[in-house]
Amino acid sequence: VQLQASGGGLVQTGGSLRVSCAASGRPFSSHVMGWFRQPPGAGREFVAAIRWGTGGTYYADSVKGRFTVSRDKAQNTVYLDMNSLQPEDTARYYCARGNSLGYPPADYMHWGQGTLVTVSS
Repeated sequence: VQLQASGGGLVQTGGSLRVSCAASGRPFSSHVMGWFRQPPGAGREFVAAIRWGTGGTYYADSVKGRFTVSRDKAQNTVYLDMNSLQPEDTARYYCARGNSLGYPPADYMHWGQGTLVTVSS
């Protein structure tokens, strides 16, 4: 499977941005699609996840209420809508596919190349 992330860019504090992740093949209903981010000089951290079959969503406390994860089954695409962006949201954002819900990056087997989001202060 290939995951292609896109939509990153430069945005001002308080702004919004949508990043997308297109999968080369249709995920199974049991799959979980996750978003992670890696700030400069830091490790990769969980941001949000969605169960492909049920649409159930999960968020890190740091983005809850500001970010929304969704999926389009017809397009095999997952989205991350980011609002009220802050400089600390600056990171490379990665999408990943796992067989079950997990928060550590090691729980996900397939990864996209990432897209850079920069929030200016």
